Amino acid sequence: MVDRMFVDECTVKLAAGDGGRGCISFRREKYEPWGGPNGGDGGRGGDVVLLGDVNTNNLVDYKYQPHWRGERGGHGLGADCNGRDGEPCVLRMPLGTMVIDLETGKPVAEVIEDGQRIVLCQGGNGGWGNTHFKTSTTRAPRRANPGLTGQAGTYRLVLKSIADVGLVGFPNAGKSSLMGRITQARPRTAAYPFTTLHPQIGVIEYPEDKRGARRLLLADIPGLIEGAHENRGLGHRFLRHIERCALLVFLLDMAGTDARDPREDYRHLLRELKLYDPALLEKPRLVVANKLDLPEAAGWLEKFRRRHPDVPVLGISCATGEGVDRFKKELSKRVRRRPREGNASPPASG
Repeated sequence: MVDRMFVDECTVKLAAGDGGRGCISFRREKYEPWGGPNGGDGGRGGDVVLLGDVNTNNLVDYKYQPHWRGERGGHGLGADCNGRDGEPCVLRMPLGTMVIDLETGKPVAEVIEDGQRIVLCQGGNGGWGNTHFKTSTTRAPRRANPGLTGQAGTYRLVLKSIADVGLVGFPNAGKSSLMGRITQARPRTAAYPFTTLHPQIGVIEYPEDKRGARRLLLADIPGLIEGAHENRGLGHRFLRHIERCALLVFLLDMAGTDARDPREDYRHLLRELKLYDPALLEKPRLVVANKLDLPEAAGWLEKFRRRHPDVPVLGISCATGEGVDRFKKELSKRVRRRPREGNASPPASG
């Protein structure tokens, strides 16, 4: 089965609608030879509006259709009739989208809330009709203004997922299996590296308590490899998706599969995050040892604790479910849980 394409960065060209031109018109009615000017104003051009949408988790729509424009305002008419305002161009954005103006290289907007509306490009004002130019000395002005041009620009859209917990680890550590056990997401799993090709967002549901039903959003970041900060493998491209996470979970293959050393894996993960952004190491983190159902795991876990005596380790097995419930409770303790948002559906996995 082919994964639906996931796009978390693209370039778009946006333009608001131009204002409609004003009208030159005069009243011509029976018995009214000096009726005077009655040209209406042009309508305002439609804005380009970004709309935060919790049900959108991808920028794929803007990769293959990069040009978007607001509607032009209607032209003014006679009888003092103004032109119709142009319809805005509303672009639904996944939460966590940052907008960068390519001309200046600076961020100009950030979509972080469901329903948030940001006017990125304003439509041009409509031109005045000749009614506005009537004076005591100019009774029949033959002048009207053209509409103003709407704002336009070229922008880079960069998606940084908004999740409570970021799940990081080397390929085949069991991240996808863990996500499949504790959330409704169903990422692909297989016994070879890089089965996850893009970040997956899953929802951990908790029983209802005095504060009502609660949930956590969990982001599964594609497997890192040594040198990810230098754009090797998939890690560099997707590391930005954990920048907003409140808690980082380091998932280690404690069975040492494929001749791996969990102690070195942990060291390499810390190093790659530090080289990408030192601020990531300041985030709270939880180390989780996976594959404890395998006989080799006990020995490696003991070696890990001897090398890192100050690092608490939570043991689990995604294959048998051992320790998974305790892991979910630990996440609930460490992260401020977010309330369920009305009837809105959670972000689907990419």
